[in-house]
Amino acid sequence: MSVIMSRRSVVSLAALSAASSALAACGREDAEAGAEPTAPGGSSSAGPTDAFPVTVAHQFGETVVPAAPQRVVVVGLTEQDVLLELGVVPVATTEWYGERPHAVWPWATDLLGGAAPEVLSQADGLQLERIAALAPDLIVGTNAGLTREQYETLSALVPTVTSVPGAERYSSSWVDQTRQIARAVGRSAAGEALISGVQDAYARAAAEHPEFAGKQATFSQGSPYSGVLYVYPDGFSTDFLTDLGFRMTPGLESWAAEPGQQAQISAERTDLLGADVVVFATEGDGAVDRLLDFGTLRSLPAVEQGRAVYTDSVLSGAIYFNTPLSRRYLLEHLTPQLVEAVAGRAPQDMVTPTS
Repeated sequence: MSVIMSRRSVVSLAALSAASSALAACGREDAEAGAEPTAPGGSSSAGPTDAFPVTVAHQFGETVVPAAPQRVVVVGLTEQDVLLELGVVPVATTEWYGERPHAVWPWATDLLGGAAPEVLSQADGLQLERIAALAPDLIVGTNAGLTREQYETLSALVPTVTSVPGAERYSSSWVDQTRQIARAVGRSAAGEALISGVQDAYARAAAEHPEFAGKQATFSQGSPYSGVLYVYPDGFSTDFLTDLGFRMTPGLESWAAEPGQQAQISAERTDLLGADVVVFATEGDGAVDRLLDFGTLRSLPAVEQGRAVYTDSVLSGAIYFNTPLSRRYLLEHLTPQLVEAVAGRAPQDMVTPTS
């Protein structure tokens, strides 16, 4: 995932304990007031197909969802994409970055169907009183980085689903998250269809572009932070490239502070990014020039020879979100840029999709 995730705050146990009673009381009051249920929408709006109650196994045990959820609150940073595509509009999402309306990005906006979910924040920890005021009947946190204590506080009051067993914080795969969320809302078959649809689309694209096969690629964030450029080792949010036939630059994992993190590349070692194609997640005006002023990036062969791709902010967001919806957006809008890069014709500028 993106280094932006390192900015996430984790709520203290003291705050959780203090807010626990407020969550219970406020939730009861709003439930009695008869708040509006979650509206259907998205591409799989036929409704649940699983028989309730359903049981979802996760990293902290099991959660039983007694009935089809009507008021779903997202406490993670990307789960709204999966819910929307399954035809479930959450009553609340959580802001990660980008400040998009309702914390929903362009590839998913149409699936809101006019709904306006409330936007929560993790900047100062979980907003338990705001969550309670929404009277949820399901909390989804497969990409929330929940601690056991946070999970137990939430799940004591509302069924809460988190990452798969064995998952690291913020590193559960898009496939696992899709299955977890689909199971929780009783739409397992629709979830499997989302997964297979994306996998099949990437397989078709790989077959249509044999020039990608075996080419070495590097994926890097588009701006250094505190003198370090964060670059992604093979297997860490890189399947948007490997599923198209590219192979990732080897050895970068040895430059990560811990397993499952990005490599931290100093200005003196930007040569480590060398590859047939380099994808930089650039964002904002002047981003490319600022990036290329870091170390010796301007003299990197891929940069000099038109084999580097510089994304705009929406493409960067789609890479970092890594959901079925965002992966299809990438397939449509990033693939043409990769074609140009493999051919040595990529412009040294951000390319903004036209549709």
